[in-house]
Amino acid sequence: MKLTISKNKLNDAIQQVAKAASTRPAIPILGGIKIDVNHQFVTLTASDTDISIQSFITVEQEDIINAQVEKPGSVVLPAKFFVEIVKKLPSEEVSIEVGAQYQTIIRSGSTEIQMVGLDPEEFPILPSIEQDDILQIPGDLIRSMIRQTVLAASTSEQTPILTGVLWRLHESELKFIATDRHRLASRTTKVDVDSNYNFSNIVISAKTLNELSRLIPDQNTLIDIVVADNQVLFKMDNVLFYTRILDGTYPDTSKIIPNVFETELVLDTKKVMDAIDRAYLMSREEKTNIVRLATMEDGQIEISSSSTELGRVTEQLEAKEMKGDPLRIAFNSKYMLDVLKVIDSEQLFFGFTGPMRPIIIRPMDHDFSMYVILPYRTTV
Repeated sequence: MKLTISKNKLNDAIQQVAKAASTRPAIPILGGIKIDVNHQFVTLTASDTDISIQSFITVEQEDIINAQVEKPGSVVLPAKFFVEIVKKLPSEEVSIEVGAQYQTIIRSGSTEIQMVGLDPEEFPILPSIEQDDILQIPGDLIRSMIRQTVLAASTSEQTPILTGVLWRLHESELKFIATDRHRLASRTTKVDVDSNYNFSNIVISAKTLNELSRLIPDQNTLIDIVVADNQVLFKMDNVLFYTRILDGTYPDTSKIIPNVFETELVLDTKKVMDAIDRAYLMSREEKTNIVRLATMEDGQIEISSSSTELGRVTEQLEAKEMKGDPLRIAFNSKYMLDVLKVIDSEQLFFGFTGPMRPIIIRPMDHDFSMYVILPYRTTV
């Protein structure tokens, strides 16, 4: 294999795929980036078997020559070193030549680097996915849905299914749900797809979705999504992103969400977020994150936290609306702030069914997201 390629194009492609290379590979090949070269494309691939990312560089595109291919071929190079060295090469062009036993020479300007390559035949074969049904969703919408739900996914591997986000498609409505049993986030959107095309119990790791979100182009391009038996494929411009579906059945979360409330509040998003943020500083010192909310007779609410060493924070806010029974409740302020930071609405609805029942939070501007936080059992 021998080619000369634009350093910027090569570096961009490496950055896109490198996240899929294993940092502690069980076998060396999983810690590498595979390079396939022909006269049409230079293709880079990385895979840790859970996720696989493939990036394509077109050799010649609209009269712009990105690469000159003298000899097609393939090699696998160690990702950790390859990622760092290409960024630091001195020239705008990079020459890569692979010789016997996959010994690879990389030249750029006056720099020459010799690397020990690996046999590309040992590299994992990418999943074969039937592309009969395709979801097309704008990239910024997918990114937004991920951001507004991954916050509630579990970080404990004791329950692997809860480390993911549930995807459910029913009658042209796509819904994301995440929960760690202490909080829940859901987000829905209408999609332009045949109403007979449905799926459920598609659970994708929250960590994987965060990596996907970073790859989605800033320009609002359409992302093609293909769901298979145990894999989901995301197609973006010149990138293919494969992820394994988590094994197991996601729990039914519908039973924990009440529809009737004993107390209802409508609050200004920024004001309640700022007040809880200030209270969080005190509760954080106590290492509990406990903040208390109480309704007052004059239509005000009181937000407070305390520390045995530092003292107490108390703040009153005027509710936009208040209905129902008096309420005193305690909750994890970190969980609440996570929610308030991702809701894109100027006012929020809070629904309560008692001091030990789930807190429901919904934006007032729309009805396509909803959050649940379980309160703390404490004297308030």
